[in-house]
Amino acid sequence: MKTHQMIVPKAKLGRREFLRTLGAGATVAAARVGALSGEAVADTETNREKRKSRYRATEHVKAFYRVNRY
Repeated sequence: MKTHQMIVPKAKLGRREFLRTLGAGATVAAARVGALSGEAVADTETNREKRKSRYRATEHVKAFYRVNRY
């Protein structure tokens, strides 16, 4: 004789529902971040400052290249 088991439907979240929920959450998060950001500020660097060299090799970097001859 077979036993009677109570069949309980599992809560399923399909792929499309999952993606919709994920997209809605991302939209809300982006809206909150946009609302929290302050005013846009113009760049204060001059053209000369924008074009200046910014990389400065430290002594250990110079030693690495000197030893390995790259």
